[in-house]
Amino acid sequence: MTNPAQSFTIRDFELQCGAVLPTATVLYQTYGELRGDRANAILYPTSYGAQHTDIDWLIGPERILDPTRWFIIIPNQLGNGLSTSPSNDSHCGLAENGFWFTHYDNLRAQEQLLRETWGIERLALVYGWSMGAQQAYYWGAHYPDRVERIAALCGTAKTTEHNQIFLWSLRSALTADPAWNGSCFEGVPDRGYRAYARIYASWAASQPYYRERIYRQFGYDSLEDYLQQGWEDNYRRRDPHDLIAMIDTWLRCDVSDTPIFQGNYSKALSTIQAQTLVMPATTDLYFTPDDCANEAAMIPRAVYRPIPSIWGHRAGNPYQNPDDESFIRQSVSELLKR
Repeated sequence: MTNPAQSFTIRDFELQCGAVLPTATVLYQTYGELRGDRANAILYPTSYGAQHTDIDWLIGPERILDPTRWFIIIPNQLGNGLSTSPSNDSHCGLAENGFWFTHYDNLRAQEQLLRETWGIERLALVYGWSMGAQQAYYWGAHYPDRVERIAALCGTAKTTEHNQIFLWSLRSALTADPAWNGSCFEGVPDRGYRAYARIYASWAASQPYYRERIYRQFGYDSLEDYLQQGWEDNYRRRDPHDLIAMIDTWLRCDVSDTPIFQGNYSKALSTIQAQTLVMPATTDLYFTPDDCANEAAMIPRAVYRPIPSIWGHRAGNPYQNPDDESFIRQSVSELLKR
């Protein structure tokens, strides 16, 4: 059962950057029914550029998350164009204006949503891919007694310097467009979108993926056709200010950069008590298997299980890829049985 999307509003919400939003809105979608004991709740945060309708394909009786058993909540992250974002709230800005969202902001907004809307004090699972995995780690570290399990796919608890370079290249491509005036866009960044999409495509899938021309299986008749329709047209659906806002959140991801841990990264990871499934893709180029393995070694109850795939980062969101979906479904099913 898919329930209607709804909004949760927080008054005078103070962000980690110091800005105070008169109102902050989290738009969310739920699937399934919450049991009376509230013990079947799963939180599924959104990834970069995604809104809940982009990632709910994996919810279904025969999919990765079964709504006939679990009550699944997808909160759209701040900055994604549905929850409070630069595109829909004039109180929001970008880093050039001293404004940004962090995952600590997402965490606090989501916790308030769960507690005040349903009285949920404990989560059976936090499931996330990419930036969603980052939010899952924040949940596990900051609420160790309230998260039973974590499934972190193709994401790290702290954005590495190498990953930051990738993100700066995306940000630089968008803001190199003539429509950028130094603090915002005054028009559609056509050249920016084009460069941004091609940079992203080169990182998100692996060299073997392109060598085998997997994209041709989905009707693209050339590499350029794939880059145009599969990447550029997809990201043109998003406001460029929101794309930058989410990059700025990703750049600042550090599970320990909060008042609770004050920069103590190893302490933050060691605080996680959830049974944690760490699932990178073996060919991910920016959330690398080595980086994920290093974090898994610091989490007390972590199991490291890489996805054997040539799909690169996109192996963690395998809506076109039944083999990787099956591997993930089996692994998550085993996690939920523990």
